[in-house]
Amino acid sequence: MSFIQEMEEYRDLDVTAYHASLTDADIAAVLGRDRLSALDYLALLSPRAESHLEAMAQKAHRLTLQHFGRTVQLFTPIYLANYCVNRCRYCGFKAENKLHRKKLSPTELRAEAEVIAATGLKHVLILTGEHRKMSPVSYIADCAKLLEEYFTCIAVEVYPLTQEEYAQLAGVGVDSMTMFQEVYDPLVYADMHPSGPKSHYPFRLDAPERACRAGMRGVNIGALLGLKNWREEAFFTGLHADYLQRNFPDVEVSLSPPRMRPQLGGFAPVSGVRDKDLVQYILAFRLFMPRGGVTISTRETPDLRDRLVKLGATRMSAGSSTAVGGRATGEEETGQFEISDHRGVAEMAEMLYAQGYQPVYKDWQWL
Repeated sequence: MSFIQEMEEYRDLDVTAYHASLTDADIAAVLGRDRLSALDYLALLSPRAESHLEAMAQKAHRLTLQHFGRTVQLFTPIYLANYCVNRCRYCGFKAENKLHRKKLSPTELRAEAEVIAATGLKHVLILTGEHRKMSPVSYIADCAKLLEEYFTCIAVEVYPLTQEEYAQLAGVGVDSMTMFQEVYDPLVYADMHPSGPKSHYPFRLDAPERACRAGMRGVNIGALLGLKNWREEAFFTGLHADYLQRNFPDVEVSLSPPRMRPQLGGFAPVSGVRDKDLVQYILAFRLFMPRGGVTISTRETPDLRDRLVKLGATRMSAGSSTAVGGRATGEEETGQFEISDHRGVAEMAEMLYAQGYQPVYKDWQWL
């Protein structure tokens, strides 16, 4: 059964009614279980569970220490190009936005890599807009080969690829991928993606599975919080992560809970997501998938990111930029969105040490 088929089993579920039926005793019963069902997870995402956040936090903390220890992996994104043919309503890089379009040359990428490598980081995430002519898979592969000279772990967050294309990237050292479905509700998805190849919902939804089959050792998924009610989107994201972990037990499955940030074009969130909501989502996911990674980006404020260290976070970005280039030249470019946490690698490491955690710059390497 594919994930899209598995997801259909819950399409007629009245989430609001289910949440309204829950009692405090129901939540307490869920918290007492070692293994949670999908509906248990949905219960922990409910308004009723908000009054149980302290108990959820204590259990999530224990589970995170059990499976990950007192460590947080640090990485940084590298935007290779911002050319894009999609017209996603919420994105700063959408085709109709007026901004300086560019892609990094080998010389520019090498300069960027040297600045990042000087911080000690060994994990990078490379990103592009969706434009197969300006940023073909061959270009992404060439960039990955160059970056292998500086970094031991290279991940991609690019447009959906075929299984053969993911295998091509895995063959040049790309070990993991990130793919945000953005919104799991197909009707809202169609509204948010009116044109361009990204409007093909099933092809994007199945991309993480194709990457797993192609030999990627890690996949990271997520919904962009703010496009629909966060509780439902968190539920389907968790189901997707669970599906991938069950079907590909050798793959490291992680989740990101990105909230919308200001961007060129000024699209405003459709649905609000409070800090408390984000915390509840992360705690519920940790209890549902104790071995699942949780990535917290610089979309979030320094204060909130500091507090999430002990609540389930396992990976954080540092020294981030959402613009193409700029680290080496210092030139101001329009980013995909505004970041909230501008701290560099040394500052993030200092924060982690202060909380008794070890920043991980490198945790494995191909032999």
